[in-house]
Amino acid sequence: MPSASDLIAQSAARSCVVHRKIAGAVYRTPVIASRLPMAEGSRLFYKAENFQHTGSFKLRGASAKLTTVPLDRPVITASSGNHGIACSLAAQTTGHELIVVLPETVVAKKRKIIESYGTRVVIHGADASLSELHAQSLAEGEGYTYISPYNDAEVIAGQGTAALELLDQIEGVDNVFISMGGGGLISGMGSVIKEFSPQTRVIGVSAANSCALAASIKAGKIVETEHLDTLADGVAGGVDADSMTLPLASAVIDEIVHCDEDQIAEALKVLAWEENMLVEGAAALALAAYLAEPQNYAGQTSVVLLCGGNYEVEQLRGII
Repeated sequence: MPSASDLIAQSAARSCVVHRKIAGAVYRTPVIASRLPMAEGSRLFYKAENFQHTGSFKLRGASAKLTTVPLDRPVITASSGNHGIACSLAAQTTGHELIVVLPETVVAKKRKIIESYGTRVVIHGADASLSELHAQSLAEGEGYTYISPYNDAEVIAGQGTAALELLDQIEGVDNVFISMGGGGLISGMGSVIKEFSPQTRVIGVSAANSCALAASIKAGKIVETEHLDTLADGVAGGVDADSMTLPLASAVIDEIVHCDEDQIAEALKVLAWEENMLVEGAAALALAAYLAEPQNYAGQTSVVLLCGGNYEVEQLRGII
């Protein structure tokens, strides 16, 4: 079993290779300074993956993975929405046949976008973890290549390219806040950060209503948790029993913060009214952790990763 440092180094090295490979397929998203009042010497920035093609960071991992799959091999994936959108655009670009399995709770806007690419959609399961199990079963039975939203080395490396950009865009970062779902984003970005900027603290942010990865890290093994409805639907669901994100995330995360639905809603309001940005709940989740205890980061440079902007209009209108 590789050591934690070896896992980090291997993942970061893969991100560097993937970064060059997918450069033409993804947008180098901006780093935006916050307008919020804060203590003297404190700085807050947003790495705005909500401006990425397809509206989320997921295009990075999807593009990375599809470059490794033969064109004559059909692919299938499961998603709460954003990964499915990303795979749909990537597959349209490469020419792969694609099926996306979505949970019954999928945001209507995300389903509509996926279908707009001509992707075949299958609805199955009350949450993303059940959709993943169904997609894996279909892949085994029908000869498709399954693309995990997070449990794949190429996907993780693709997500890590966001951190390569970030470290090139701003110096002296003390803290990076990253929302946690299955762990692909925080594992990929965290590996790059710890390899090239080890003094930077990686803060994982978990939705209290769906916190499988956080619970698994605490237990030291994959555990089942209850999944309740959450505004951060993009991070809802469980984690594969053999997920490679558990050892990676455990190695790179310095602190885990849990945020409830009221905190996520408040962060959505702050982003809308103070920062002039409309994002989805999973993106606001990362800011919610910073807003919970800003005094802890006084005099420091912090970055919040805004993971996506594919919000449901009616839901967001009711909140803000």
